[in-house]
Amino acid sequence: MPDNNAPSSAVNRPPPLGPLAGLKVVEFAGIGPGPFACMLLSDMGADVVTVDRPGRRFGDRADITGRGRRVVLADLKNPDARDEVLRLLESADALVEGFRPGVMERLGLGPDDVASRNPRLVYGRMTGWGQHGPLAQAAGHDINYIALTGALHAIGTVGGAPVPPLNLVGDYGGGSLYLVVGLLAALHEAQRSGRGQVVDAAITDGVNSLMSLFRTSAMRGHFAETRGTNVLDGGAPYYGTYETADGKYVSIGPIEPQFFALLCEQLGVAAPLRDAQNDRARWPALRAEFEHLFRTRSRDAWTALFEDSDACFAPVLALSEVAMHPHQVAREAFVDIDGTRHPAPAPRFSRTPSAIQGPAAAEAWAIGSVAADWATRSAG
Repeated sequence: MPDNNAPSSAVNRPPPLGPLAGLKVVEFAGIGPGPFACMLLSDMGADVVTVDRPGRRFGDRADITGRGRRVVLADLKNPDARDEVLRLLESADALVEGFRPGVMERLGLGPDDVASRNPRLVYGRMTGWGQHGPLAQAAGHDINYIALTGALHAIGTVGGAPVPPLNLVGDYGGGSLYLVVGLLAALHEAQRSGRGQVVDAAITDGVNSLMSLFRTSAMRGHFAETRGTNVLDGGAPYYGTYETADGKYVSIGPIEPQFFALLCEQLGVAAPLRDAQNDRARWPALRAEFEHLFRTRSRDAWTALFEDSDACFAPVLALSEVAMHPHQVAREAFVDIDGTRHPAPAPRFSRTPSAIQGPAAAEAWAIGSVAADWATRSAG
């Protein structure tokens, strides 16, 4: 049971209802893809406990990716603290860490150390370069990882430099999501075998996988390595963004001929250009026509005309505008937690709905109380 000094918000947490309810995960604090992966697990009902260093600051309501888990503090270089963490891991189902290869082994918390105490545990390792290879020990960030996969090279305008797509492609797309998939697959297998295993989730591996469509296109001769000249990289005039009369932007993407025809009709494209969708020689003229026409009305005026149609249109919203869009409101895509607007859990489940288990931790829990809680539940 929780100790009497635990924060009241944690003591009164409702039992999780999501599809991962009952799953116990130990997260070793880090940045980027590890915390985001553990946010997803928590949203789906897992009981995630974060092990952090003494001195951590608490009460940051803006820490969205830190939501929904308890936090314990431990100096992992201290043998007594390490033993407490190992006792906690005896009752865990999964572990997530994002240190450089070899760090956890040096701390006495590597896969073999943990397996000797809990052979069923699935050990998730989140890195940029992976657990082995010439770059395994090198520092890096999202931009470096996607640079090595061809993804960064492919993003940008004609004649311009590669453009970093925030850190969505590497950290979160190729990192967090592949880590979660790997953890769930290994947990499923452990139910049959009774044995855990290591999940080596490298961002470079994940992004290589994400680039599968473009490798296929390249092998078929449909993808050029010149940025801004392909259909999905802004090269096609019918797949891109256009400035409107008020200096804002809209996006269009009518790839299918019938949708392109509808866009041209509603936009008022000149008749000689309405059959130019796949004629690259006339793409500059078609782009100029789109640029001219979209600048004749405001973003919201175009939204009123197109948004409910099959023209494959959407306004380009700033982050501050997203939650107010009628579709987001209807989907209840954002949830208020203690005065902070959070993205709602995704994906959605019909019978075991996910839920945010609370904001980022306000105080630390004692490791012993969490270990006792888990041990009791495991025994039950």
